[in-house]
Amino acid sequence: MGRNKALELLLGVDLFDAQMAERYGWINRAIPADTIAAFVDNLAQNIASLPNGVIAGIKCIVPADDYSMGLESENSAWADLFTQPAAGQLLLGGLKRGAQTLEVEHEIEAMLRELATEL
Repeated sequence: MGRNKALELLLGVDLFDAQMAERYGWINRAIPADTIAAFVDNLAQNIASLPNGVIAGIKCIVPADDYSMGLESENSAWADLFTQPAAGQLLLGGLKRGAQTLEVEHEIEAMLRELATEL
């Protein structure tokens, strides 16, 4: 994902449905709820039917990217945010508004946006 799209996603702080997540490559595919069980069963059967050694061999030739530097810089930037006074105000304000209750968790983004406008 390019920098501009990443900035839009991170700074726009919108929620995304499964179709959008699929388009951005965050998930492999969006599958309707009524067909997901059949899809998973078929995928599992296909994988299980592979001859011995194929799965391990494929995992060796398709290695995961090394995300360590990106994760390290993300963690550092995230930690730096918590040194900002607004972070403490959002955390405490969120807790006062029930941020850890089931009712509020379902609409946490809306509550945090409203709280942020009051800071």
